[in-house]
Amino acid sequence: MTSSSWSLHERDGIGELLLDIPGRTHNTLGREVLSELDQMLGILEGRPLQGLIVRSGKAQSFLVGVDVRAFRRVFEAARAAELMRAGQLVLDRLSRLPYPSVAVIHGPCLGGGLELALACSYRIVCDEERTVLGFPEVKFGIHPGFGGTVRLPALIGAIPALSLLLKGRTISAHKAHALGLCDAKVAEHHLLSVAREFLNTVPPKGRPPWYQTWTELPFLRPYVAAFLRRIWAAQVGSRHYLAPARILSLWARQASAETEALSCGELLVSPVSRHLMRLFDVSQELKAVSCASCSKTRWVHVIGAGIMGADIAAWAALRGFSVSLQDREPPILARAVERAHAIFSEKLNEREALRARDRFMPDLKGAALSRADLVIETISEDFEAKRALFADMEHRVADHVILATNTVSMPLDALASSLKVPGRFVGLHFFNPVASTRIVEVVAGPRSAPEALTVVRDFVAALDKLPLDVSGVPGFLVNRTLIPYLLEAITLAQEGVAITDIDNAALEFGMTMGPMAMADSLGLDVCLQVARSLSGAQDLAVPALLVSKVEAGLLGMKTGHGFYVYPRRRILWPTKAASLDPMVTERLVMRFINEAARSLREGIVSDADVVDIGLVYGAGFAPFRGGPLAYAEALGLTEVQGRLNDLAQRFGERFMPDRAWQSPALFVRRPLSS
Repeated sequence: MTSSSWSLHERDGIGELLLDIPGRTHNTLGREVLSELDQMLGILEGRPLQGLIVRSGKAQSFLVGVDVRAFRRVFEAARAAELMRAGQLVLDRLSRLPYPSVAVIHGPCLGGGLELALACSYRIVCDEERTVLGFPEVKFGIHPGFGGTVRLPALIGAIPALSLLLKGRTISAHKAHALGLCDAKVAEHHLLSVAREFLNTVPPKGRPPWYQTWTELPFLRPYVAAFLRRIWAAQVGSRHYLAPARILSLWARQASAETEALSCGELLVSPVSRHLMRLFDVSQELKAVSCASCSKTRWVHVIGAGIMGADIAAWAALRGFSVSLQDREPPILARAVERAHAIFSEKLNEREALRARDRFMPDLKGAALSRADLVIETISEDFEAKRALFADMEHRVADHVILATNTVSMPLDALASSLKVPGRFVGLHFFNPVASTRIVEVVAGPRSAPEALTVVRDFVAALDKLPLDVSGVPGFLVNRTLIPYLLEAITLAQEGVAITDIDNAALEFGMTMGPMAMADSLGLDVCLQVARSLSGAQDLAVPALLVSKVEAGLLGMKTGHGFYVYPRRRILWPTKAASLDPMVTERLVMRFINEAARSLREGIVSDADVVDIGLVYGAGFAPFRGGPLAYAEALGLTEVQGRLNDLAQRFGERFMPDRAWQSPALFVRRPLSS
């Protein structure tokens, strides 16, 4: 028996329910899929079966969550709650079948997919790296709405359950088994046989270990929730994000599934959720221009073993590429190898870490250049040194090899001027920290060949990063916007504002990092160098405080002293927002959004959505506000111009409104696919 998405088969008294949505790479739970499941369950309730296996017909995944596109046109909390409740009732029906059920999981099992699996009696997972489980909903400003906040703590205990829900992270099959989230982890070819064994023997269902049960005592729940709220506050975001507080509140009050649905419905239609979901949707559409599985790159050669070069090389090796890392200084190369091995040990299991180390080769003299498909240069920002390096390198690599620079701000056309084949020269601008920053700017010079850009886009996608196309003007998108913002923060410090107040003002607004701490992280020498390189194009005034810090050798984290002294032991986070000077926030934010609009007008990127996603993921602009241009649109373009004019009168011409604000057509958003 079949529907458009589900098929039901029976063998030896055991049913097998297969989900395979036609025309989709991955399965998702939408209204039609849930309605069809409800019909199937009506049939299954009357069958005299011994048990039911629920599995995916997709080769690479189980079920990646709820189809959020179904909620784009839902604007009322009550209607969103109705949809959540309808999904709950279907999964409740699955959980009440008159015989046991087993979810057979391979590949990603996320969000609503995991809620479906939790509604089954047992869960068997494929013991492979691609199998991950989790609830990422908090990253979209919501929480599970199909019963997940109720079923997960009941299965594995409150502390580990709340950790998963609050952080929105995914866990491996091994970790899921250790937590009790799944009942067995086996090789793929054993999945169905083990599932049948479970249905034949019907072992006891999973339950939390005894030491987790004390947190379930009703009178202790509010105290445990308050404790967890303090412990995880820095990890789950500020008061602007309501979902973490709702998760804790639902658990502390032993809230019902109906209450969960009402809460999720309210969050789904909130501006925070709308902004976060749009950023996700845009990122998915930008990924569509690349193809990770189509990558022609097999061997990557990185020149320059500083922190940036070492991390690019390590991440490429971690993602399966063969990598050689070159530097003239053996001690620097040795530290880079040590750093790479630490990254492998942190991110991979012992077997995979060993394989990554085998793929990673230090190369003092560049002997591996002949094997490379892609060369990435990460040496210091010295124009003549870079140009000479590429001119020499061109004679040592094969004709198909793409040459890429990780320059912070230099014009690509000038760097490529000495090359015989400038079409294979592109920019690949990574950000620190490489492992956790989601974007890489793919920089097109005037003579960069389309084929070369396609190769590097596919490479970036294979790194599990988002390739962001930008033009090759100095500073590209992120630094062109970020540096003026950082200079404004340093100017405030030069005027006598406490650096902690500056950072706290930014954090309170929702920035992911304070500008003073960010400048220290980037390196004050790098900030100064980029500011000077952009000063002509953007008429930037460099604060004397920044120059004096660099001249004194106080360069930030890498020297142990910049605006802060390192290691810092105190986490900045504002506790009394009323004590912060609103003018500090106004100057920081308006400088940021004015430069963002200027980048859009100058055509550095294609549209407003790309500006927003680039500056959220690359510069740490408040994600819940949707990006700097989304925030500006919420204020109103006329309001933005008025505020900038006021600031220009008080603090100087650097705040003069850009001409972009007079052209509303620039801010038109891209239509998202249905």
